[in-house]
Amino acid sequence: MTAFAYVVIALGMSVIAYLLLRAPVRHYFELRGDRLVACPENNETVAVRVDAGRVAAHAAVGGRGLWLESCTRWPERAGCGRECLAQIEAAPTDCLVRTHVTRWYADKACALCGTALGAIEWTEHKPAVMTPSGRTLEWRDIRPETLPDVLATHTAICWDCHVAETFRRARPDLVIDNPHQESVRR
Repeated sequence: MTAFAYVVIALGMSVIAYLLLRAPVRHYFELRGDRLVACPENNETVAVRVDAGRVAAHAAVGGRGLWLESCTRWPERAGCGRECLAQIEAAPTDCLVRTHVTRWYADKACALCGTALGAIEWTEHKPAVMTPSGRTLEWRDIRPETLPDVLATHTAICWDCHVAETFRRARPDLVIDNPHQESVRR
C-alpha cells in the first residue's frame, strides 16, 4: 500500500470516530457540573450532579436519559423518585451553579478596590466573595447548596483583593497599610 492509501484510511477512520463520538462528548460536556434544583419533596434548594459519563455512554449507543451521580440529600434520601431531573431537562444550563455565579458577577464591582468584575474567566483567576464578617472565600470553599444564601449575604471581590486579604490574614506581621489609601482611591 502506498502512503496515500494510509492517509485515506486514517482520514476515513477519523471521520467515523468523529461521527460516533460527537454526540456522547457533547452530552458529557453539557451535563457535567453541579446544579441547583428545588427538591420536589420539600421544595428546598439542593445541589445535584448528573452522571455525565453514564449519559454519554448511553448517547454513544443511541440511548437517552438522565441519571444522578450525587445529591446533597443523599444517602438519607437516596431512594427518592428523582423528579428533580425534569428541572434539569427543562433548563440544563440555567440550573448550573456556574451559570448562577456568572450572572451574579455580571454587573458587580469589587467591594474592596472597585474594579468591575464583568465576565468571569473560569480557567484563570476567578473572583471570590467576602463574608459579612470580612473573610474572603474562593468558590471552591462554598458548598453549592448554600449558593442562594451566599449570593444574598456576601459581597463580590476580585481575585487580586482575595489574594491580598488572604495574605493579610495569614501573615499580618508582614503587612504595612498605606496611611494615604483613602486619598489614593479618590
